[in-house]
Amino acid sequence: MKAMTAKEVTKKVIENEELFILDVRNESDFNDWKIEGKTFEYLNVPYFDLLDGVESILDKIPADKELLIVCAKEGSSVMIAEMLEEAGREASYLKGGMKAWSEHLEPVKVGDLKDGGEMYQFVRIGKGCLSYMVISNGEAAIVDATRMTDVFTDFAAEKNAEIKHVFDTHLHADHISGGRKIAEKTGASYWLPPKDAEEVTFDYKSLEDESEVMIGSTKISIQAVYSPGHTIGSTSFVVDDQYLLSGDILFIDSIGRPDLAGKAGAWAGDLRETLYKRYKELSSELAVMPAHFMIIDELNEDGSVSEKLGTLFAENHGLKIDDEGEFRKLVSENLPPQPNAYQEIRETNMGKINPDEEKQREMEIGPNRCAVR
Repeated sequence: MKAMTAKEVTKKVIENEELFILDVRNESDFNDWKIEGKTFEYLNVPYFDLLDGVESILDKIPADKELLIVCAKEGSSVMIAEMLEEAGREASYLKGGMKAWSEHLEPVKVGDLKDGGEMYQFVRIGKGCLSYMVISNGEAAIVDATRMTDVFTDFAAEKNAEIKHVFDTHLHADHISGGRKIAEKTGASYWLPPKDAEEVTFDYKSLEDESEVMIGSTKISIQAVYSPGHTIGSTSFVVDDQYLLSGDILFIDSIGRPDLAGKAGAWAGDLRETLYKRYKELSSELAVMPAHFMIIDELNEDGSVSEKLGTLFAENHGLKIDDEGEFRKLVSENLPPQPNAYQEIRETNMGKINPDEEKQREMEIGPNRCAVR
């Protein structure tokens, strides 16, 4: 029996390797959120159904495929893996369980910048969150950082880059931002859209439309892309005239939901204005880099998530609804469940409450639910 790390499972996802997963969480938890892989197979049997032995499931587990046992925190999967080993089956357990899966970040280089420098995407594969780091001439900027801040500061140190600026495209409701913590740790400037920051309890730099921030020799341009709709302050970034960081406004397979502040009706028009007018004025060659992905099919072969803006206007169903009434109905009715603890997450990101680390982990458990599909 051996432990398999979240990073090792992520490698299997990206490389489309086969894996058979025995998930021993409750059926409702499994149906709500599980490890996804295009070539993975699954069997969900709650732990308590196996306390008397694993003989009843042996014929349901293929002998010719690598076996991984998964539970919430690790303990139950270790016990079931031991029972399977005693029954003659080789098995691994997921180290740290689904909590570890939720927190793993995989850095992927998505391209070079024109005047030197690099763009990286950090894929939080178990949660669907996407963060970014722009590096140029020994300086770095981070966009939409997660609360696992050491990943970003350690990566910047490996690249010999000093973090100068940290941005959030909007006030997040599905995960806790690491932006303020990174800024406090490094002395970087922390930027927020002011219309999303009216209730925050800390100092920040105001992210206004048409601002420009230099990172080394790279210009991060925030021009004509004030992008309300998901939130009233949502702001997109054009980096190096190559990349459009769209926040939670536009995804590869879907568009952002406008209801997480209880204002779906009021913000539906803003969302349509952003997607159908403001984004239409941008270059169709921009590579769209969203803040989330919804399904595993959105990953590219290298594990990154991106697509040209012109391709999305041709293929993304949320960008092809001519009737405004139909659009409003799509984004305000039949929406997926709201993110777990989203009100507490918003208050944490405002600085109003300060949950301990274990509470923050619990608040974030579950899938990404920022999109309309």
